[in-house]
Amino acid sequence: MIMDRRTLMVMLALAMIAALSQILLWLTRPPPLEPTFSGPPRSGYTLDNFSMNALDESGKLSFTVSGPRLTRRSEDGSIFVSTPDYVIVDKDANPWIGKSDSASVNKDGSTMKLEGHVELQRQPGPDAGPARIVTSNLIAHPRDSTLETEAPAQITQPGSILRGTGLRGDLNSKVLELLSDVHNTFEPTRRKP
Repeated sequence: MIMDRRTLMVMLALAMIAALSQILLWLTRPPPLEPTFSGPPRSGYTLDNFSMNALDESGKLSFTVSGPRLTRRSEDGSIFVSTPDYVIVDKDANPWIGKSDSASVNKDGSTMKLEGHVELQRQPGPDAGPARIVTSNLIAHPRDSTLETEAPAQITQPGSILRGTGLRGDLNSKVLELLSDVHNTFEPTRRKP
């Protein structure tokens, strides 16, 4: 009987050690790996043949964009537009009408990246004549009505064509500035008979 009792105690001790080992294993194992996604960002939603008005904090129109396709990225809330038509307005609500190959707008609408070939045209108004900008990869800040690019740019106004590299513009003050390598061509005016 002494042998049986001793064997029983050993077996009980081994069972306890096995149970403790299993508990320690469960407690110390690494957490399961979460699946990693690799590939292009997923969109939160897409729109076809859309038109969108963006308002600033005070509820005034900041810009309008329309196009064949809009994609909203769910990771950062930005939107991407293919071949957009857009209108950016200055503080006096004077419109600049434009086109580009594509555009992306950050979540809060403060930065619009106009990518590829970009054209912007100011409509003539009581305090400003017509103007046309042709460039590429232009960054617009619709809330401030400012523009900038490092690419070659051309500004056409009645009577002159300016060409240069790099452009800054303040649509509110109606100032467009070419930054370097500037060349100007004046169109001759016709004499009245």
